[in-house]
Amino acid sequence: MTSHPTSSASFRGAVDLSTLSHSTPAPGPAAGNGLVVEGTDGGFQTIVAGTQKVPAVVVLWSQRMPASADFVQVVTSVAASYEGRFQVVSVDVDVNPGLLQAFQVQSVPMTLGLVAGQPVPLFLGAQPAEQVRVYVDELLKLAAEHGVTGRVALEAPAEAEVEPELPPLHQEAFEAIERDDLDAAAAAYTKALAQNPADGDAAVGLAQVKLMQRTAGVDLQAARAAAAENPTDVAAQMLMADLDVLGGHVEDAFVRLIDTVRATAGDERDTVREHLVELFAVVGAHDERVLKARRALMSALF
Repeated sequence: MTSHPTSSASFRGAVDLSTLSHSTPAPGPAAGNGLVVEGTDGGFQTIVAGTQKVPAVVVLWSQRMPASADFVQVVTSVAASYEGRFQVVSVDVDVNPGLLQAFQVQSVPMTLGLVAGQPVPLFLGAQPAEQVRVYVDELLKLAAEHGVTGRVALEAPAEAEVEPELPPLHQEAFEAIERDDLDAAAAAYTKALAQNPADGDAAVGLAQVKLMQRTAGVDLQAARAAAAENPTDVAAQMLMADLDVLGGHVEDAFVRLIDTVRATAGDERDTVREHLVELFAVVGAHDERVLKARRALMSALF
């Protein structure tokens, strides 16, 4: 840090914050009581006053240089690990000419500290987070020497959203799956669909449970060998497609069954098509892979 000594004396005379408009200082730390606040010409004196209790790191940036704006996020990420020991002040120099002039900004990003109302030079240009920490640690030592050891009143984290309760039959199916009773889960979803044929969640749940039932205890290698040896065996191809979906190889499963549709006719073709549509439900109707496969299926059928 020899190129930019962390000393409040080095900025005195170079920076005149008194030219900025004054507003009534808020009690406690800088206005906003958050980890990051916006510094403006009109409100900066309030922020300066707040640094009598909590030090601040000011990042001056420009809308015309997106990389300088991105650097604010780097400093913010560093600040998050210091548990409120300093506040980040973000200043867009394009809309705050008073601060641009007061700090004699020649290039952005420009980063400085504020301790007990006094500006402290830190560094010019963007720095990696590890290097920012080095400067911050020095700034906090200086702040401690001046008795500035307060903390930002951080906002409490938002409470996690409470998930809505499942309908009784859906809850019954979920609990059955948890205890590995797939028959009971299928029965619960089937009953839900009987009560409401438009219950899309129940339809998807039933399709997923049936997939788990069909693949339970199946030897993957044996199933793959059987499908390879008997390309026209509808049952073998459908089982392998099930295993592919279960293993995350969704596109492979879809291609396999569409090829089987092309190679079959009559009832066998209908069986494969229906099986493929059921797998569409498992993956999700709006999934791009499903949309692509639907188009391919239409082409195979007609």
